[in-house]
Formats: sequence, C-alpha cells, structure tokens
Amino acid sequence: MRSTPPPPTPPCVPEHWSSREVDPSIRLDYWRDVAHNWVDVQPLSPGDALDASWSLLRGEDCFFGTKRSTAYEMRTSPRHVPPGEDMVVLSLLEAGEMRLNAAPGEHQHATAGMLGLYAPRQEGCYRWGEGARQTYVALPRSLVLGALGREPGNLLLAPRRCALAPALAAQLAHLGLLARQPGRVSAQEYAGLLDATRALALLTLRNLGRQGEAVDLPDVHEDLHAGRYAAALRWMEREVHRHGLDVAAIARGTGCSRSRLYEAFAERGQTVMGTLRELRLQRARALIEQDRRLHVGALSWRCGFASQSDFSKLFKARFGLSPSDWHRQAWVGAAG
Repeated sequence: MRSTPPPPTPPCVPEHWSSREVDPSIRLDYWRDVAHNWVDVQPLSPGDALDASWSLLRGEDCFFGTKRSTAYEMRTSPRHVPPGEDMVVLSLLEAGEMRLNAAPGEHQHATAGMLGLYAPRQEGCYRWGEGARQTYVALPRSLVLGALGREPGNLLLAPRRCALAPALAAQLAHLGLLARQPGRVSAQEYAGLLDATRALALLTLRNLGRQGEAVDLPDVHEDLHAGRYAAALRWMEREVHRHGLDVAAIARGTGCSRSRLYEAFAERGQTVMGTLRELRLQRARALIEQDRRLHVGALSWRCGFASQSDFSKLFKARFGLSPSDWHRQAWVGAAG
C-alpha cells in the first residue's frame, strides 16, 4: 500500500488584514483575534475607533510582519503566550512612537527609525502612538537565546551598541515595503528575503552578545553566510555613493572578516566588488530615468564611480546603451 505524500509546503505569500473590513464596533475584538494572540489589547477611550492593518509572511520557524494603527495600548506577560509560541521580536519602528513600561531599567520611548528587541513573555505595557508603523521579525526564544548567549529582554539596539543594527533595520524596511505591495515579487523571492532577514537577525544578535569578543567565530549551529550577505547588501546600498570602497571597508561595515565576506558571496556565485558595481549601475540607471536633465560626470560621481569614462563603458557593457542614449530613450518614450 502506498503511503500518502506529505502536503506541499505552503507558499511564502503575504497575508493581509485590515480593521476596515469589519464594523467599527467590533474592530478591537477583530484586531485581538488576527494580530495579537500573544498580548492583551486594552479597551480604547470612549469615542475612539481602531484603524489598523497588518501584513504577514510565514517561514518554517519564524515570521515577519508589518503593521500600522491608530493609537492603542497592549500588555504582555507569560500568561498571554500560547504553548509552543514562545517567540522574541526584533522590531523596527518605521513611523510614530511607542512607549514601553516594563521591568525596572527597561522603560523605553521608541521613535521612528529605532530598532528594538522585545520578549512578549515579559511583563510590559506598550502604548502605540497615532499612526505608528512597526515592521518586525519574530524568532523562537530558543534561537534567540542561542545567538545572544543570554536570556533576551526588552532592549533598544542603538548602532553604538550593535554595529549591525542599521543593516537589520534597512532589511526590515525593505521587506516591509515589499510585503505591503501584493504581487511585487514572487513567493520564491519572498521566501528568500524572509530567510535572509532571519539570518541577519540572528547574526545581529550573535554580534550583540559577543561585544568585546571576536565576533567572527565559527558557529556550528547556524549558517551565518546568509546573514552576512544580507548585511553587506544593505550596507553597500547605503554607502554606494562613497568612492574608494573596498572589501576591507565592506567587511568592517558588515561586522565580519574579509574571508567570511568572500565566502558569503561565493556561496551565491557572486563577488563582493562585482555586486557593488552592479548596485552602482542599477542606481545610475534609476537616476537617469528619474531626471529629465543628464550630466554624466555628476551622475557617475553620485553613484561612486571616480572616472566618468569608466562609468560610461561599464554602463554600456551592462545595459547595451551609453548613459546618454539610455536617457534619450527613456525620455523620448515618456514624452510619447
């Protein structure tokens, strides 16, 4: 007798919820059910109505979410955490503010751009401001404990404390933007981005937990290359305009050695400097298509190319047209 094959793995596609789908009188209960099974959402002030939306991507042992809401308050404690869902959240506040009153020494006032680590099993009161947008990745506490080397608590991840915080924040914002735009990328691409976000989050925690130690030690439990690769991409995107970038500078920005960085890119059949060149050329093409006026020398400098001649040759080799011809084609098409 032939056994039944296992069900296929669900595709990694965004799921979306909005409180506008239901009557205002039941929106808070709806929001509790779909978005907050780990916490206790508090009643709103008389006359207030909740307006909130949430997009979610599910992975095998993590998930990613991005949500926006009017002002409301929620409370966390061990009794609200369902069995088997003991997760820790790495969260970027993209807009608005959040005030957290938790254990002594853990009071926080997070504003737009801040990245934090939060443990829903800890006692805490979270007050979300009007228009707050949170983008986050949730990981099992056991994974976070292994990466961090200690019990996770509520903590703001300032760049001075955690060198990879800006890279993780950029990765969360990048995935959040895509998750809020259905059909922008394929399910396979979403899955790859979620895996990279998970890996970068664990690498960030690992480096945070090893402050003052050698942060690039081998780890037999996690493949860290995916995290290093994602961190390097985000760092290069932010610094792509800088001239004279080399592998040593990129490795420092990524928080690893040059050899580890080479390995992370080689695993994907890429080179570090080849990827940087591609990012610069893609940036140049986007700028050409956005601006009706073109000054090739200024453009090449903005995109990190010290030589206008080298830039023009590389651009034509990559896209088949010179920068001037690409600009002419783009704007003639736009005029027509």
